[in-house]
Amino acid sequence: MNIGNITFGEKPLFLAPMEDVTDIGFRMLCKRYGAAMVYTEFVSAEALIRDVKTTVSKLTISEEERPVGIQIYGRDADAMVEAAKRVEEAKPDIIDLNFGCPVKKVAGKGAGAGMLQNIPLMLDITRRVVDAVNLPVTVKTRLGWDSSNIIIGTLAEQLQDCGIKALTIHGRTRSQMYTGTADWNPIAEVKRNTRIKIPVIGNGDITSPEEAKEAFERYGVDAVMIGRATFGRPWIFREIRDFIEKGGEATPLTTDEKIDILLEQLRINVERIDERRGILHTRRHLAATPVFKGIPDFRQTRIAMLRAETTEELTEIIDSARKMLSE
Repeated sequence: MNIGNITFGEKPLFLAPMEDVTDIGFRMLCKRYGAAMVYTEFVSAEALIRDVKTTVSKLTISEEERPVGIQIYGRDADAMVEAAKRVEEAKPDIIDLNFGCPVKKVAGKGAGAGMLQNIPLMLDITRRVVDAVNLPVTVKTRLGWDSSNIIIGTLAEQLQDCGIKALTIHGRTRSQMYTGTADWNPIAEVKRNTRIKIPVIGNGDITSPEEAKEAFERYGVDAVMIGRATFGRPWIFREIRDFIEKGGEATPLTTDEKIDILLEQLRINVERIDERRGILHTRRHLAATPVFKGIPDFRQTRIAMLRAETTEELTEIIDSARKMLSE
C-alpha cells in the first residue's frame, strides 16, 4: 500500500490522531511497536495561524516516528489553506484533513464532522489545500451526518476527485458520536467501488488482533486505523502484527516490560514537552491501561496517578503498583 510515494507494505496499522492522546512520546512508542503510520493530535487551523503557543507546539515531530501525519481542522477555507502551508513547513510526511471529529465544540461550529452538513465547503477546502501544498493530502471522515444521510459512497468519489491520496473512514455517523457499533459495510462498499483508486483506511471499534484481521479479510481495507484501544497500550500494534503475520505465536510482553514502556512514555513526554503537560498527557494512558487491572482496589491507585503533579511522585506510584502486581 502506498500514499503518494510512501510505501507501507501489506496490511499496515495506523495510529489514529486523538486530542490529548497522540503526543510525541506515545507516537514514538506506537511506532516502535509496529504502527506503520502515526498522527499528531489534531490542530486547529484558526489557532495555528494566530500562533497560539500550545497549538504551534503540536507541530513538533521526531525523525524516529516517521512516517508521521499532521491533521488540521477548521471551517474557513482561507484559514485551512494558510494552516496547511504552515504545517508543510514542519515537514511531516502527510497532511490530513479532519472532517470526522464529532464533539460539539468542533462539529457544532461547522468544523470536523460538521462539514458533513456542508459538502460543497468540504470539497472546496480539500481542493484548495491539495493545490496549496506539495505534500500528500489525505482526509478522515465519517459515514454521514446521521443514519438518514449515509453519503460516504458518493463523498469518497468527490474527495478523490479533489486530489487526496488516501481516505480514512470511521464507521459511524456524526450523530452516533462514539456510541453503538461501528458499521464497516459502507467502508467495504467504498473499497469495492471500481472508481476508487486511492487507499481506503478503515477505523472504528478495532480493539483486538482478531478484529483487525477481520477488518482486512472481510472488508478488504488497505489499512486499519486504531484509536481508543491504544490508550495505555502502545504495544497493541505488535500484538496485532504478530497475530496477522505469525498466527499469534509471538512471546507476549511481561507486566514489567509494559510498565517500563509506560515509564518511558512519561520520560519522553516530560523531556520533549514539559513536566506539567508531559504528566497530564501520560496520566491519561496510565488511567486507561489494562496493565494495572490486577491490583486490588485499583481505584485508589488510579486516583493517586491522576493527582500526581511531579515526575518523582508519579514514578513512585507506578513502582508501588508494580510491587503490588508482583506480590
